[in-house]
Amino acid sequence: MPDQYDIVVIGGGPGGYAAALYGAAAGLSVAVVEKDKVGGTCLHRGCIPAKEFLETASVFRTVAGAKEFGIQADQPTVDFKASAARKQKVVDQLWKGLQGLMKNRKITTVPGTGSLHAGRTVKVDDGTELVGRHVVLASGSVPRTLPGFDVDGRFVLTSDEVLDLQQLPGSAAVIGGGAIGCEFASMLSDLGTQVTVLEALPKLLPGCDADVVDVVARSFKRRAIDVRTGVSVEGHEPDGDQTTVHLGGGESVAVDAVVVSVGRRPLSDGLGLDGTAVEVDDKGFVTVDDHMRTGEEGVYAVGDLVNTPQLAHVGFAEAIVAVKDMLGETPVPVDYSRVPWCIYCRPEVAFAGPGEQAARDAGIDVVTSKIRYAGNSRALIVGDAEGLVKVIAEKRPDGKAGRIVGVHMVGPWVTEQLGQGYLAVNWEALPEEVGLFIQPHPTLSETFGEAMLSLTGRGLHG
Repeated sequence: MPDQYDIVVIGGGPGGYAAALYGAAAGLSVAVVEKDKVGGTCLHRGCIPAKEFLETASVFRTVAGAKEFGIQADQPTVDFKASAARKQKVVDQLWKGLQGLMKNRKITTVPGTGSLHAGRTVKVDDGTELVGRHVVLASGSVPRTLPGFDVDGRFVLTSDEVLDLQQLPGSAAVIGGGAIGCEFASMLSDLGTQVTVLEALPKLLPGCDADVVDVVARSFKRRAIDVRTGVSVEGHEPDGDQTTVHLGGGESVAVDAVVVSVGRRPLSDGLGLDGTAVEVDDKGFVTVDDHMRTGEEGVYAVGDLVNTPQLAHVGFAEAIVAVKDMLGETPVPVDYSRVPWCIYCRPEVAFAGPGEQAARDAGIDVVTSKIRYAGNSRALIVGDAEGLVKVIAEKRPDGKAGRIVGVHMVGPWVTEQLGQGYLAVNWEALPEEVGLFIQPHPTLSETFGEAMLSLTGRGLHG
């Protein structure tokens, strides 16, 4: 007889393990089927290792600029093998902690690849069968590739291969100027790789506010990162230790490695789904409603498997919505227009809600406030004053600023400062309400507070 559980989860990444942990915390019996290691792409081949390497770049910059602070230090060099070993140590520590947490909550982990069949039966490729009162599909995603750029691990790399490097290339072409591409370009450049970014769209970081993108673009240019926007790629041609990337219009660029960063596709093709009412669209995404329910009774889908922002924390939120629905509670659906976004390139980018042009395109008449970190005492103290905070608010009939619809930030540690901006957007707060809150001095967050005060017409410094 198949093993019976309240919830059977296919996939142990952020969406899957969040559903398991939240369900177990509510007293449900849970099994997770995972073909590799719990933690998924985010922990093993994505967010965590990428940010560890970006932190390596930050430490390198700090040591290289120590003389400005009166600290005499030799010019640093990079031992990338040591950095890769530290990355793996961090990943392993988090993985073991997650395994322990799941064990403590009595979650059963079944190794293997799971597929869904009629009657909420999950079959594992080792012959194991599980039946759930509910099933959560959370099989995640894999990097997209491009025609003419077959991934070989030598010349052509995706995020999977970059994060397993033991030695940095001397030069690299990063195809894709979105969040992942800009993070890799920034990290590689800071650690000594000559980087060319190739982006098909007219600007970097599609979806970000134009003022924020301008700051990143200027920083990249100053650091000799060659950014080419509005270009197409037409394959590559290896020759010895390098390969030549051919661009539309007859141009080309010769590099040691090509990093393909053009997004990720849902990993739905191995889910089976025979005899079920689960629907998959033409792009491979599983179709769900706002409570993450598929067309099959008792079956949910979360994370990169559904067509929502491919962010680990969105997977967490979706998992909570799904489990609350299973429990008969009244979950609040995820508002995808207001989720927090964090991009860890240098300078960092963080935002919630639409940018200025996106808000106007949505029919919202807006007023804005921009305050730069150049006047922030803490930013000057730490030696990183590049960037700004921009607040977008709905314009009232009297022309004054009404509810806050977007907060966009670029600069030092903005990924750690977004919290209060995210709350302001989601609570539809007014600038005068947020302006009442005291920002400690001297802190980077004062720039956010000043931007809010500026929208009231009575800013202190802006």
